[in-house]
Amino acid sequence: MKYTFPVKASNVDWHETHSKYKATDLFVDCGKPFLATTSGVVLEVSLKDEYVKGRPDGPLNGGLSVSLLGDDGVRYYGSHLSRVQSGIKAGTRVESGQQLGITGKTGNANNVCHVHYGISPACAKTGDWEVRRGVVWPYSYLASWRKGGQKSPVAEVASWKKKTDCKA
Repeated sequence: MKYTFPVKASNVDWHETHSKYKATDLFVDCGKPFLATTSGVVLEVSLKDEYVKGRPDGPLNGGLSVSLLGDDGVRYYGSHLSRVQSGIKAGTRVESGQQLGITGKTGNANNVCHVHYGISPACAKTGDWEVRRGVVWPYSYLASWRKGGQKSPVAEVASWKKKTDCKA
């Protein structure tokens, strides 16, 4: 497996934690390329920002987004994009480092340009937004990939799935 840091920019910053659940917000200027973490098949794409401020958490929070089922069996999710790359749709085969979209601040991004990044098993493959948004802390993987490392989340994701039966 080849892993790629999911944002192509020199000024990416993030925190080791996230509020409410295990994910990471990658803070970066709007307009930077959002990349496929690894090779795989696109599972879900949101091309329309239908988020309404004040509504309870739900599947529309991410605005424009892409989820990818890596060849390693792990799902990688990025949201708050300003645009999804032309030709990226459910079922599309992509390669590690391929551009999936452009960073932005759609959905519940609080008007801050960033990519919400989640790692999870593809439990229901589509529609399981509480799992899709992230269930294992991405920080150590992101830190490795940013330096060109190849740390794999496969074992941690499999362990989470076995312990929880895919219930977020």
